[in-house]
Amino acid sequence: MIVIFLIPALFLYALIFLYPVIRTFVMSFFAVEHISQPLSEWAFIGLDNYINLFKKELFVRSVTNYLTIWFVGGVAVLFLAMVYAVILTSGVRLKNFWRSVIYLPNVISAMVLGTMWLQYVFKDNYGLFDKIVALFGGKTPVMWTGPDMALWSLLIAYCFGMVGYIMLTFISGIEKISPEYYESASIEGANIFQKFFRITLPLIKGVIRSNIVVWTVHLGTGIFAWNFMFSPNNLTLPTAVPPVYLYDLVFGGRANAIIPRDTGAGSAVSILMALMVVIVSLITTLITRRDDVEI
Repeated sequence: MIVIFLIPALFLYALIFLYPVIRTFVMSFFAVEHISQPLSEWAFIGLDNYINLFKKELFVRSVTNYLTIWFVGGVAVLFLAMVYAVILTSGVRLKNFWRSVIYLPNVISAMVLGTMWLQYVFKDNYGLFDKIVALFGGKTPVMWTGPDMALWSLLIAYCFGMVGYIMLTFISGIEKISPEYYESASIEGANIFQKFFRITLPLIKGVIRSNIVVWTVHLGTGIFAWNFMFSPNNLTLPTAVPPVYLYDLVFGGRANAIIPRDTGAGSAVSILMALMVVIVSLITTLITRRDDVEI
């Protein structure tokens, strides 16, 4: 009888998740101009969508930018989040206040944060970074959102908004570690670094693994709004990323569009992005599960 009650849930799962995934996968092997085009008008072209993508400079650059943000930004976010988590679980005063301050960007809209960064931090002449450069005798104005700096400015702004969430996850993992381990280490004369590398780090391997996966998955969707803020009129080489390239392919480009609509190619981009997440998740699991320690 219980199977009967599962039928509605299974139906919704198939309708909302399985059907779009299967349709997208199949569509990636066909020439399809727009998403509502009838099946009878689809033309099978095999792997041409995938092959042609890697012949386009904009897509290749978008993948390069995406991997740069994923690796450099991921290392920076995980490192800063870990440092904050260790400090805030070490008995520092007003820890709840500092948690709230660091987490605050996560409760603010990406559009609002993007505007703040563009207008008050990266803005030429009167932005915060320009003032700092001028303070140390540097040449201003600096084109923080120009072709040479746009990707790194985007990376800094996006990472700023992710540190708080990752930090809370690390704090949750660290607080589960029994204080007896640290007390025993103190009796044995261990310093703060030895405690971190011999106790804390091995016992939160699972949390690190989860945070890497969360960072990877969130980047696929979270970077979308930020990219629109840093290149509002068109997708440009310095800030191009696959999610926005996919959007312009499927739904048509923005003002001064340089990307023709091609839903088949857009479907191929989405499949490649899904593969990236799966590969990263598998590699992360294989690396971090070795000598995993249970708390």
